[in-house]
Amino acid sequence: MLTATKKVLPKLEVSGRPLSTDQRVRSIDALRGFDMFWIMGGHPIFLGLDNVFHNRFTAFIKQQFDHVEWLGFNFWDIIMPLFLFLAGVSMVFSLKKRLTGENARKKIWIHTIKRVVILWILGWMVQGKLLTYDIDKLELYSNTLQAIASGYLVATLFTLYMPIRYQVLATAGLMLAFWAILALIPVGGTTANAYSQWGNVAYVFDRKALGQFHDGQDYTWIISSLNFGATTMLGVFCGYILSSSKTAMIKFRDLALFGTFLIIGGLIWNEWHPIIKKIWTGSFVLYSGGISVLMLAVFYLVIDIFKIRWGSGWLVVLGSNAILGYVAWHLFEPAFASVSSVFVDGLKPYIGDWYQTVLYIGAFMVIFLILKFMYRKKIFLKI
Repeated sequence: MLTATKKVLPKLEVSGRPLSTDQRVRSIDALRGFDMFWIMGGHPIFLGLDNVFHNRFTAFIKQQFDHVEWLGFNFWDIIMPLFLFLAGVSMVFSLKKRLTGENARKKIWIHTIKRVVILWILGWMVQGKLLTYDIDKLELYSNTLQAIASGYLVATLFTLYMPIRYQVLATAGLMLAFWAILALIPVGGTTANAYSQWGNVAYVFDRKALGQFHDGQDYTWIISSLNFGATTMLGVFCGYILSSSKTAMIKFRDLALFGTFLIIGGLIWNEWHPIIKKIWTGSFVLYSGGISVLMLAVFYLVIDIFKIRWGSGWLVVLGSNAILGYVAWHLFEPAFASVSSVFVDGLKPYIGDWYQTVLYIGAFMVIFLILKFMYRKKIFLKI
């Protein structure tokens, strides 16, 4: 009987101690909702401010709401890694619940493969041109949801079969492997283009492997999946911290220190291995991961420790159905904007350059009210 029990014990551990709580951490949903807000309307709402004021401050905001061309980091570059990171945080709690009973790991793998397949198909729908129903236009690997699927697959493998110390080493190994592939494998007989926009190994490999199904962009996906896994694992480590038996303030301290350490590490590594979001370099993993951890620390401090929850309810609504909101916005954004236009088009003569901002506030309210209705009815898209 003891032997049978050991077979289903999780490798999810913090300093050798099992996870201690099943309590839902409200700050995780709120931070995910914060991330979703910028995807579901916040982006065009704030971009529209530059049409109104057109000054240095709004120009700076406009700049921050675009990805950097290649090297460096803008605010908009945190949105995707934060999504992956939070998937890792949440999976600690979900895996703990699933690691009970017989055949637990088998059930987890069935769930994981199902999740990966669904996320991949949804990624094809929102960005991979699946809904053109034209095989020649399909883009096989080109979307955030597919990156989450890859990261989730790697993180499941690590968390189910490795003790925590090996999870840390394996995560570092993913980033070092990506660095070695990029920096040491020559393209065209040279490594001089290791970090160039169109000549790096990750991009060249994607072009050859995906062929006609490549999206034509300078983003990379297949080899970058190593670091998608690393980003997700950073979230897993934070999930361990939040679900441990430590006091709340110690958890906050650990998150703050961890985030600071990651940012410093990313900036140091940037000198040799540049921060590049589009190919998801290891320094980008550390830097964006550090920012994500510090954001989680702040949300946790305010919402779960100080219990200051006023104004966080709408974020929780968005975060509780994040995948549904993401897919719905990408598929039906014009429809949400059309509904909004019914109510705001007549205001054009009065609001002038405010129109885009007002239109997208309305569009956001349409999807928000749908998600709020589902939240009240406890309807959640489970993948």
